[in-house]
Amino acid sequence: MRSNTRHTVQRTTTPTTGLRRDTMTDLHVYDTTLRDGAQQEGLNLSVTDKLAIARHLDDLGVGFIEGGWPGANPKDTEFFARAAKELELRNATLAAFGATRRAGGAASTDPLVRALLDSQASVVTLVAKSHTGHVERALRTTREENLAMIRDTVSFLRGEGRRVFLDAEHFFDGYAVDRAYALEALRAAAESGAEVLALCDTNGGMLPTQVAEVVHDVVTTLGLPASGDTRVGIHCHNDTGCAVANSMAAVDAGARHVQGTVNGYGERTGNADLVSVVSNLQLKKGLPLVEPHQLQEATRISHAISEVTNVAPYSRQPYTGSSAFAHKAGLHASAIKIDPDLYQHMDPKHVGNDMRMLVSDMAGRASIELKAKELGFALDANDEQDSNLMKRVLAGVKDKELRGFTFDAADASFELLLRRELEGGLPDYFDVESWRVITDARGTGDALSEATVKLSAGDKRYVRTGEGNGPVNALDQALRSALSKAYPEIEQFELVDYKVRILDASHGTDAVTRVLIETSVGTTTWTTIGVAANILEASWDALVESVTYGLLRAKVEPR
Repeated sequence: MRSNTRHTVQRTTTPTTGLRRDTMTDLHVYDTTLRDGAQQEGLNLSVTDKLAIARHLDDLGVGFIEGGWPGANPKDTEFFARAAKELELRNATLAAFGATRRAGGAASTDPLVRALLDSQASVVTLVAKSHTGHVERALRTTREENLAMIRDTVSFLRGEGRRVFLDAEHFFDGYAVDRAYALEALRAAAESGAEVLALCDTNGGMLPTQVAEVVHDVVTTLGLPASGDTRVGIHCHNDTGCAVANSMAAVDAGARHVQGTVNGYGERTGNADLVSVVSNLQLKKGLPLVEPHQLQEATRISHAISEVTNVAPYSRQPYTGSSAFAHKAGLHASAIKIDPDLYQHMDPKHVGNDMRMLVSDMAGRASIELKAKELGFALDANDEQDSNLMKRVLAGVKDKELRGFTFDAADASFELLLRRELEGGLPDYFDVESWRVITDARGTGDALSEATVKLSAGDKRYVRTGEGNGPVNALDQALRSALSKAYPEIEQFELVDYKVRILDASHGTDAVTRVLIETSVGTTTWTTIGVAANILEASWDALVESVTYGLLRAKVEPR
């Protein structure tokens, strides 16, 4: 978000959204994924990971990327050293994070302040205390000395040619305890040359109306933005579930710098999700922060960063989640068939996402028609033959869902069901004669499973045995072994996930079981389903469907 320079405002209308847009806004968008986001439980980034994420953030167009705290830990020190040589940023400015000098010392000789200079970052973000309780009990110093620490550190860094942003830690809580002192801490930073005064809801306890009132008071009391280039910023945590809303409220109240993390990563419940904040500001408020083509990469970048962090993407994430534009109810589908905007708040292409139709017992014929179109099958509800076909498919879906199937989680199995009706059946890739599984446990050692599969493929009969650390693994190995001669393509299929759900817990061990199997080839995945009273039978059905779908997808002819 090219927000580190000021641009002339010109109003235009965007035909695709109907929103009035500026050609560019001077609002800062500041990403702290590499520092604050990395404080999330279970998230541990290497230096290489951080460099990769920084490149993705630059592609998104953020104005500032906070790289970490050089001098505080070796990893962040190494990051800045490597970034100076390896990181070429086209849109963003790299910022180093640190603290004001120690009490009783001097900024010029403080080793951690010196480390900020050594990082070679042109922007330094300083965390400072604005809460009297934290000053006296956490820092164990006086209010006057804390203000001196702010003035000395900001002035020193400015004298060394650095742009300085201030994170006023626990500002909202401190404001509630002692408004005058909280404001004085900001004033000390501004008078010393700080360019940004970021108000931090560090504990994440604020609500939008509270944030708006405080930000408005700060802006008006300090005379911002009239006082030169100093701007108020916002840094929100999500402990009330309001981090994005609080960030929006702050901008409405006069904040011109907003901080957050991609995917809402962060300590406890996380930080404000920067993609949601930017999408809201740009697509809903008409404040262009990035080029449209950059925002259209948001979903890809969000998921790419998930891969680097090894944190599974949240399917219901606003804007970028796989379910963000997914429609299940038949009533929705009927309306979407007329106009997609009737049941979604925007065109998903603006953030690089797609609309998806889900098929379930809530579906109607419109759901079947739209889902078939999504899968590449042209059906016309006005055509009598197609209409009757859709009725049969819908009846089949509802009957199976009554028995425990769930096709909104198993697109591949639905496509096979649809093909059976459209094409009168599926290609006859193989004919299963029988299968069985034996599990052998001896003493205290691990139990081993052995599966035997008998089937015919082409003109040959295959009897194969597979071993595994569980019965499903053994069945998978035996099935692959039996089919690999006739269909070597299946050697590329990889079983990546296996989910089991007991559908009626009241029946105990004899309850009906649902199995979902996810299979991948390269970057493509598909999910199939099996339902039966016997968990192995359900697993086998899902395995067979997975192989069948994979061969169909690869356009393999029966042999």
